[in-house]
Amino acid sequence: MRAPVRPEGARQAAPRADAAGARQGGPPGARPMTVQDLDAVLAIEIRAYDFPWTRGNFIDSLAAGYWTVLRLDAAGQLLAYAVAMPALDEMHLLNLTVAPAHEGQGHARALLDALQAHCRAQGIVTLWLEVRPSNERARRLYARRGFRAVGLRRGYYPAPQGRREDAIVMSLALPAPEGGHALD
Repeated sequence: MRAPVRPEGARQAAPRADAAGARQGGPPGARPMTVQDLDAVLAIEIRAYDFPWTRGNFIDSLAAGYWTVLRLDAAGQLLAYAVAMPALDEMHLLNLTVAPAHEGQGHARALLDALQAHCRAQGIVTLWLEVRPSNERARRLYARRGFRAVGLRRGYYPAPQGRREDAIVMSLALPAPEGGHALD
């Protein structure tokens, strides 16, 4: 997760939630991201980050078959999204973003829960991510979830005024699936 900037709200309404999330007064719903969702996703992305992903980054992730999920409120408004890249028995969380107006409401935790459940179902044993040192809120969340700092990527992120910011590499060991290692 990258450090967010102050929001102004999305320019376009998000797609409708799935049946469970679309009920009047129902809990937030979740579903995979599609190309049709990208206007709503990008409206949040550009408000959340000084250096947002591009439409091309999201299209490439979808085309590659990466794990994606949207979190939607009961009215179908996009609250948060995540993108993760599988590789053998590992998963790399590439983007986890909560709409700035909806931060601190448990949406990032819910997306991490969904990702970890997917990883367990797929026999994935390690989850990786990078986070800016300046993104203290995300670092605290990841630490509470059991992620451990395992390295540093110097100059990984773009920063204001042409500078670069390091990335803290974090990993989380997930329980091995019953019956042994995923690649056995």
